[in-house]
Amino acid sequence: MSLLADLLSTVFERRYLWPGGGQRDSRPISELAEDLVGSAGETSGLMLAQEVISGFEGLEDEEKLAFFTHIANQLNIDPEAVRNGLDAYEQAPSKDSYRTFMAAVEPRRQELIRRLNRVPGATGALVRMRADLLRLGRGIPELEALDQDFRHLFASWFNRGFLVLRPINWQSPANILEKIIAYEAVHAIDSWDDLRRRLQPADRRCFAFFHPAMPDEPLIFVEVALTKGIPGSVQALLTEDRTPMTADEADTAVFYSISNCQAGLASISFGNSLIKQVAADLAAELPGLKTFVTLSPIPGLAGWIAKEGLEWDPSDPEQVKADAAHYLLSAKGRGGLPFDPVARFHLGNGAIIHAVHADADTSDKGRAQSGGAMVNYLYDLKKVAQNHEQFATTLKVAATAEVRALAAASKTHKTESN
Repeated sequence: MSLLADLLSTVFERRYLWPGGGQRDSRPISELAEDLVGSAGETSGLMLAQEVISGFEGLEDEEKLAFFTHIANQLNIDPEAVRNGLDAYEQAPSKDSYRTFMAAVEPRRQELIRRLNRVPGATGALVRMRADLLRLGRGIPELEALDQDFRHLFASWFNRGFLVLRPINWQSPANILEKIIAYEAVHAIDSWDDLRRRLQPADRRCFAFFHPAMPDEPLIFVEVALTKGIPGSVQALLTEDRTPMTADEADTAVFYSISNCQAGLASISFGNSLIKQVAADLAAELPGLKTFVTLSPIPGLAGWIAKEGLEWDPSDPEQVKADAAHYLLSAKGRGGLPFDPVARFHLGNGAIIHAVHADADTSDKGRAQSGGAMVNYLYDLKKVAQNHEQFATTLKVAATAEVRALAAASKTHKTESN
């Protein structure tokens, strides 16, 4: 896989001899960006793109915000041209009228982003640029509109067909292992020994998606424990003194941590593809695996209970488990989707809520966000497509009878009913 990534990287990152004798263009990068959109020559365009990218990364936040605001406003669509183009196409549909309309609909800032992406290393730089845009532009309408252009292009550039799935193990390059430590977002990796315990034993696996234009940057990764039976505690999975088993002894694959690595790829969905691909690969490698589940956090539980003003006793494990089940089944957010972000992800991916566990994450973080409760989402490989379609159509939360019985016993349920 590493060789394939390297080969694809040479295709995606074309190498150019840099003209210009190292001289830099001292004009503001907003002016360079406008020139780049209007440039016709390939060499001059590459020089301008390099100047914009390198110049942007040297800006302070206030200057970055000014740049975003400039391109959002000056390289926006022309509403009158859009209306005229649509009228012309409606009156006389043809290749030419459609092309004119499409040219009017697409803002010039999309072409700017495309042209910036022509230089080596630009894809990663644009991902970092979008991370800045998301951080600085929240709540600013014109910048949120600009982000839609990034999202539109990134959804194509980072679609599943371009992604490379690579196993991560104790023999992986040190720079990749360092990033796994840094990007772990669910259960912090405390040391190199901790990382080794997650990667080296035969019953532990890790897989990541990479993009050929960013071969040394994982986009998302999943950590997998091979077990006998479905676990109900992450501490049991991560304890130092556990006895590893051989992979052939396992009957269950547990996805216990999924971490997105790139802030600039927020809302660009490939986590669903990662789980399904890893599950399919493991099933093919290890025929003894019959069950594929997660052991997932419930990050929104404590916040939702506080927001709703509900009674809750996090010191009562059985009540925490019941309240967590009620929350997962009943708490709704925008558009009728589950309030919990992890639930939205897995249910939308075709999983069902299989079991809820108390005292499953006794870390400070686990206690604070859910009273220590965790949940298993079950991936039945024969039913995930059907479950996905049903959830997308009805938004009904699929769960086992055991989970539904737990929810019925919840004090928060009774409080709301009263």
